[in-house]
Amino acid sequence: MTLGTPLRRLRSEDLRTAAELRRSATSQGVTPDDRFDQWWAQRSAAGSFAVDRVAFHELRGWHEHPATGDLRHDSGKFFQIGGLAVETDHGPVGRWAQPIITQPEIGVLGILAKKIGGVLHCLMQAKMEPGNVNLVQLSPTVQATRSNYTRVHRGSPIRYLEHFTGARRGRVLVDSIQSEQGSWFYRKRNRNIVVETEEDVPAHEDFLWLTVGQVVELLRRDDLVNMDARTVLSCMPIAATGEGALHTTGEVLSWLTEIRSRYTMTATAIPLREVPVWRRGADEIYREDRKYFSIQAVSVRADTREVPGWTQPLLVPHHQGVAAFLARRIEGRPHVLVQARMEPGYVNGAELAPTVQCMPANYADSRYRPRYLDEVLAAGPDRVLFDTVLSEEGGRFFHARNRYLVVEVPDDFPLAEPEDYRWLTVDQLTELVRHSHYVNVQARTLLACLHSLW
Repeated sequence: MTLGTPLRRLRSEDLRTAAELRRSATSQGVTPDDRFDQWWAQRSAAGSFAVDRVAFHELRGWHEHPATGDLRHDSGKFFQIGGLAVETDHGPVGRWAQPIITQPEIGVLGILAKKIGGVLHCLMQAKMEPGNVNLVQLSPTVQATRSNYTRVHRGSPIRYLEHFTGARRGRVLVDSIQSEQGSWFYRKRNRNIVVETEEDVPAHEDFLWLTVGQVVELLRRDDLVNMDARTVLSCMPIAATGEGALHTTGEVLSWLTEIRSRYTMTATAIPLREVPVWRRGADEIYREDRKYFSIQAVSVRADTREVPGWTQPLLVPHHQGVAAFLARRIEGRPHVLVQARMEPGYVNGAELAPTVQCMPANYADSRYRPRYLDEVLAAGPDRVLFDTVLSEEGGRFFHARNRYLVVEVPDDFPLAEPEDYRWLTVDQLTELVRHSHYVNVQARTLLACLHSLW
């Protein structure tokens, strides 16, 4: 067998997968929309849920490290909250310190797929997370940290986990390790995986088979499709391949490598109690000016989870964010403007991010107002192609929400790109997200949203 044979077979397999996903993206499937609405209402009302704020000393199974003040789980697993000192020569602020969530485990975000009536369907879950504004959101088939699926909590097993770990039981359509919020997590990563099965898989009452197109359409509903489902969805090679990009993918990779090489960002762990300008009260760790976020503790009751009750700390953003792509057609091909953004929690320093990614309230009186923010916020309704408020990770953040927008710019908008920005096609983003640490989690959400547009 020559070297070229498996490469040709792999290419053929890629094209087959893309065609099957595109068909699923344009199909209704076996679950009518009204059936989904009935199921969703039933599952949202079915469980007994409560999330109550408590003082730090009421956390069970957690402790404050005597030397550092870091918040740690007694098992040494799950996650911890410590301090981080950051220095960089990129951007307007060269030095700061902050609390940070450290979770070195690689979790599993998995969607089980199956052909029903010749069309790929995704097994989606109605899952409660304590930080969700509406508690229950549409989630992947499996959404679990390593501590969860190895049952450190001594709870019930994770349903359908066997399809994603151990000996492979199906055809792998997607498999990549992706980062999460680099401003709040230190090097947090999850395995994004889609496995197609030919087995007969009964759906538990908390699960429902939906086509890719149905899930994509649900992205237009506020706070319905959770972050973990969105990131797996973004990794699916739905976009059609084609020519016409302003820059070749090789040029884009070289530009990103140049940004990563030219600028530095060092992040050093420091004791949580030594983070300057942050204060600790009985039930909150907060910044003196009340900007950005705080750390709070909650008690959770959820009878549909593997463990029916627990306590934990959560990161609480103080404002709603904005994540937006500026979009335009260049030589007839849809392009979006991405930025190379450095955040202290990224493994490789910089990743591709939305044109705008910020909390506008933090810049109301600042000379460091983000580039293009005013163009996004001032866009008329005729130029807004997508506009939905979606929640971020509900297992670690409390009521963290971003307004996700795709804004079409007028024909006279400058094509010239600032140093940290490039115009990319949806195809290019789809190709890059198949690999690790190129496209950040906010841009991946927008990529999933773009599938409903082009």
